Amino acid sequence: MSATEEYTLVKEEPSTMGCVEFAATAGSIILLILTLPFSLFWCFKVVQEYERAVIFRLGRLRTGGARGPGIFFVLPCVDSYCKVDLRTVSFDVPPQEALTKDSVTVTVDAVVYYRIQDPLNAVVKVTNYSNSTRLLAMTTLRNILGTRNLAEILSDREAISHAMQTSLDVATDPWGVKVERVEIKDVSLPQQLQRAMAAEAEASREARAKVIAAEGEMKASRALKEASDVINESPAALQLRYLQTLNNISAEKNSTIIFPVPLDLLTPFFKNGTQVI
Repeated sequence: MSATEEYTLVKEEPSTMGCVEFAATAGSIILLILTLPFSLFWCFKVVQEYERAVIFRLGRLRTGGARGPGIFFVLPCVDSYCKVDLRTVSFDVPPQEALTKDSVTVTVDAVVYYRIQDPLNAVVKVTNYSNSTRLLAMTTLRNILGTRNLAEILSDREAISHAMQTSLDVATDPWGVKVERVEIKDVSLPQQLQRAMAAEAEASREARAKVIAAEGEMKASRALKEASDVINESPAALQLRYLQTLNNISAEKNSTIIFPVPLDLLTPFFKNGTQVI
């Protein structure tokens, strides 16, 4: 039987008043009448828009559910009430040290946002709903971390937050508490593991840099080969390349330049090994 059904049965039970309860209620009413109008200051109570009041009469929950917002009436000496704040409350989960699925020790802290959904259950079903929710959040966080690998904890915090919220919401529902949001704040790793991961990342970056450099050299070699093929097809293009290189060098540095002259340029001036003038 669920908590909602149990409370439905309690509300539907006839309110049988015993002799002692009847006498105490009657005495309270007589006292209220005798002390008018001063007793009105203690009989009328006010709760804010974001509050609800759960009233007990001689230890028994009064019918009608939680009162508020606004003014409600209590009898002196026989009625007591408890205010419940319905606004969203947040608290920090202390850093929890847990062993992950791949046997790595991590320290994780989180923040939880919750609110009171059912004031009656929050007062009747649990002694201190705030402290109970905090303790449950700590144990739930450790349990969830134990089912995840280190890579999942570092890369998929949203999934961990959602799993923790779902688990907390189911566990705190009988208490009238609604867990609205859970956020993972920080994941701390041991110093030795941090150095190992940094070394691994550095080695991976160096390997990628070498691969990129090798690919660049390969592409440059292919381009040079294609250029040499084009120049080889046209000897005049080779001569123009020589002249262009000479022009660039002379423009940058004014110094003596030894420039090799291709033998193809001197071929017309030689015939059978004899210089032709």
